Amino acid sequence: MWSAVSSRGFLPGERFEWFSDLTSREVIPTALSTDRPADFEAEAAVLELGDVRVAKFAFSPLRSRRTLALIRRGDPEQYQLALMHAGTASISQHRNECSVGAGDFALWDTSRPYQADLLNSAGSVGLLTLQLPRSILPLPAKHIDRLLACPIPSEGSTAVLAAFLRSLEAHAAQCSQRELRRLGSIAVDLLASSLAQGLDVEEQLPAEVRVRALLRRIHTFIDDHLGDQDLTPAAVASSHNISVRTLHQLFQGTGETVQALIRRRRLERCRADLLKTGHLAHPVAVIAARWGFSGPAVFSRSFREAYGTSPTDFRALSVKEARAGCIVR
Repeated sequence: MWSAVSSRGFLPGERFEWFSDLTSREVIPTALSTDRPADFEAEAAVLELGDVRVAKFAFSPLRSRRTLALIRRGDPEQYQLALMHAGTASISQHRNECSVGAGDFALWDTSRPYQADLLNSAGSVGLLTLQLPRSILPLPAKHIDRLLACPIPSEGSTAVLAAFLRSLEAHAAQCSQRELRRLGSIAVDLLASSLAQGLDVEEQLPAEVRVRALLRRIHTFIDDHLGDQDLTPAAVASSHNISVRTLHQLFQGTGETVQALIRRRRLERCRADLLKTGHLAHPVAVIAARWGFSGPAVFSRSFREAYGTSPTDFRALSVKEARAGCIVR
């Protein structure tokens, strides 16, 4: 589902001009400049999530300016959030200035002038952006203005948003259009929750947005702690400052209990490890313990219930099929 382009199809002297034109047409009209246009390289890819768009970029260092004249030329009236992968960005907008590095977020408004220096002395600048209409973010603009061109570290809710965006980057290609639209809604909820938390105005979010964002934080917490045998509904609830009863109520509309989610995700991780040829030396019991199962018997029974075969037989069949595939090639 990613639509990707690269400067590699152009002559060196044409690459910067191509990227400048691409940015102005597909993102927003901006004035780009670089100290070394002859050495410029860039790659970009876009993922459409309904009203929301995710884009990933890797490009040689450059400067970006958006003036009032360029805003009049074209304005999608968006908030754009960037997660830095590599390099640094120095951004100024709305009387704010900040410098952010790898792992940090920065937010800007396409309807206001801004300038940004995107640098990396070690290679390309890398970033992942979330682009969304200002109108669908359920927070007053006067609050969001306080965060424009301010550093937003990947902590708390923002760390969950960062993990979500990285998972989109890795797995969105396997999703249907309907799933992508739903993921776009999740991205908006997570961004709203992250900004509201940073502004200390969470009570102003609609109740359904707070619930969806909390569920996403809980899912991320569970994925991060699958190897802990003490990962129980009580532990999940305690880590999110809610009661076990409230936790179960949150999951009532999801079609899956908390314990069922934990078991399913553990089984999925074990199944993935059993498929890896690099893990053939790892006994099944070791893999089961790594992902939080209390013992081989419990794991074997759960695996058979989920996949219709024992983990040992599943691994043997996958190895046989892999070897057969090598012979055929």
